[in-house]
Amino acid sequence: MNGEQLALASTFGLDPDPAREQIASAFLLADPQGIRLADVFRRTFDSLYDGQHTGRYRWDQLMKTEKTHYGSLFEINLRRAFDDVLDDVPDEDSPLDYRVLGHDIDCKYSQRLNGWMLPPECFNHLLLVATSSDENGTWSLGIVRASEANRRETSNRDRKTQLNQRGASQIQWLFRNAQLPPNILLSLDAATIAKIFASSSGQARINNLCRLVTGRRIGRNTIATVAQQDDYMARLRDNGGGARTVLRKEGYLIAGDYEVHRRIAKTLEQPEPQAGEVVSFRVVPAMNSGRPTVELDGRRWRIAHEGEAVTEPAPKLPEIKKTKRI
Repeated sequence: MNGEQLALASTFGLDPDPAREQIASAFLLADPQGIRLADVFRRTFDSLYDGQHTGRYRWDQLMKTEKTHYGSLFEINLRRAFDDVLDDVPDEDSPLDYRVLGHDIDCKYSQRLNGWMLPPECFNHLLLVATSSDENGTWSLGIVRASEANRRETSNRDRKTQLNQRGASQIQWLFRNAQLPPNILLSLDAATIAKIFASSSGQARINNLCRLVTGRRIGRNTIATVAQQDDYMARLRDNGGGARTVLRKEGYLIAGDYEVHRRIAKTLEQPEPQAGEVVSFRVVPAMNSGRPTVELDGRRWRIAHEGEAVTEPAPKLPEIKKTKRI
């Protein structure tokens, strides 16, 4: 189900609200598959982890104060990423965050569904409600009006309240439990993580990452977290000491986000690297195996079987200086 279908389905049983529906349509027109929104959630997690300088990659590694900062950072990142949809509220004294098609709307984030805290200044206004879980790899974003009928009657000492059961059912979900761009380190077992981070050398850690995590998309932030160096992407280069050079001797190819690399990965039935990503995989010469092959350096190559011995180095990937990134 794509974003547009989800939005249409989610209006069933909701109170009519032209402003809410106009804002939902504006978001879905700008981002029908939720790719841009997913990137905002991913970027917000990664900014808090600051893996390049801390080596952190999990939510439970953050301090409590850092976790509470996710919401404000998400609001900023969303505004920057959707400047074609979101405008600033002209009145600087306005308590609301954005204006969309002339309608003011406030952004609320909670680490759990329906955990949004609603201060009096947002009462009766539209809310852009968001939640996400890096552990589960999901995010959700919807729109609801903080009307009296949709709010709890009780409040805390700051006069903040929450949506009641009816209010939760009145959310027009643009995307519900959509997939986050992968945080590959979260999916690895403790033994693999220990092997990747065992060395004090950033280059050696990147080599281990590409050696141990094959056939999967590895994002830029993961590379930065493992390398913990300013020039982290340089650790992948085929420059004599980079991962592409070192691991080629062991039969590994490391495809990047260049069109020619993506075609090679696709031909060999490997995931295609997206922007800022790489995919590592082992290859061996193809000997009428019946499996997909690709021609490199004048020979045919295929993906190595699990545990298959590699008896010669992998070929060089095509020159990337003359190719385009996606």
